[in-house]
Amino acid sequence: MRITAHRKAHFNAAHRLYRADWDDAKNMQIFGKCSNPNFHGHNYDLTVSVSGEIDPETGFLIDLKILKDIIKAEVEDYLDHKNLNLEVPEFKTLNPTAENIAVVIHQKIKAVLDPKFDLEITLYETPRNFVTYKGE
Repeated sequence: MRITAHRKAHFNAAHRLYRADWDDAKNMQIFGKCSNPNFHGHNYDLTVSVSGEIDPETGFLIDLKILKDIIKAEVEDYLDHKNLNLEVPEFKTLNPTAENIAVVIHQKIKAVLDPKFDLEITLYETPRNFVTYKGE
């Protein structure tokens, strides 16, 4: 029997959307006020979804305490209250859009999650703007 378990999390981070190979005018044209050179921040909400088979011995898909600890170590401790452009190695060269942040989160969690599970990340940059990444 296939099932999905979800765990919600939250972190705050600042970023600037821009490409170093574009001038300020083009960055402003494409990214608007999100390209503010002084950065801006978001209160990100995250849903981590793990899918697979229920373990007949425990009745769990995954122990949600284990998932909570993975999210804390790989996401919250890593991204919370950080300037993504300046303090997070992946975003030294990768534009920290919601899409790219979701991919980075997926990669970090997938690297430590039991490979028998499928993983989906839903990242809310605002209550109305969010992305979902399944690793495809």
